[in-house]
Amino acid sequence: MRLMAESAVARSEKMGRGKIEIKRIENTTNRQVTFCKRRNGLLKKAYELSVLCDAEVALIIFSTRGRLYEYANNSVKGTIERYKKAYSNDTGHANSSNELTAQYYRQESAKLRTLMLQLENSNNALLGNNGPLHAKEFKTAEKKLETALTKIRARKHELIALEVQQMVNKAEHLQIVNKNLQDQMSNYEKGQQHVNFLPMASMEYETNMQLQYDSRNLLPVNLLQPHHQHYAHHQQQTALHLGYEPLMK
Repeated sequence: MRLMAESAVARSEKMGRGKIEIKRIENTTNRQVTFCKRRNGLLKKAYELSVLCDAEVALIIFSTRGRLYEYANNSVKGTIERYKKAYSNDTGHANSSNELTAQYYRQESAKLRTLMLQLENSNNALLGNNGPLHAKEFKTAEKKLETALTKIRARKHELIALEVQQMVNKAEHLQIVNKNLQDQMSNYEKGQQHVNFLPMASMEYETNMQLQYDSRNLLPVNLLQPHHQHYAHHQQQTALHLGYEPLMK
């Protein structure tokens, strides 16, 4: 009985641990007991981590009453100073990275502004907004227009060739799909012919079996006729002996 009771208690404790809700414990006594258990477990884990993995660990805990608990395999202050240096280095690296990113975007923005000014000046020159053009300027503008038209035509031909290739690929795909459908229809028709042939074969088999059965159960006509004539002759002789004529059907 004692063993059963202990096992039941252990089972209930396990179930209770698995169902603990992570929230503030209202009962002061229970909260203090839980704090002591979890604190000792945390200190033990910190020690094991420092020994097993040769890691520098510093752990600081303040209770609700303001009591300090700490653990460090080297020194709490030394670990904190090391953390500050690492944090400052990371912050400086992040700041330098942000500065480089901002500088890159400033350069790109300046390039875009320069390009916009060049395009505006070229557009105004082509439209004659900057005053009358000389013969040399006309030739320069004409060359620029011809170059632009050549690029536009080349790009147009590329797009047309791409569309044609896409249509060819689509047509080939449709041909493959059509062939697959035709094969499926052919297989379906062959299956239907096979299904229709089975009832006809079954009917022929049943007819043959019926004919064989009738031939076994029925006598031939040429065997029945002499017997019928012999019976009629015997009946006629009997009627003559009795002195009356038989009724012939």
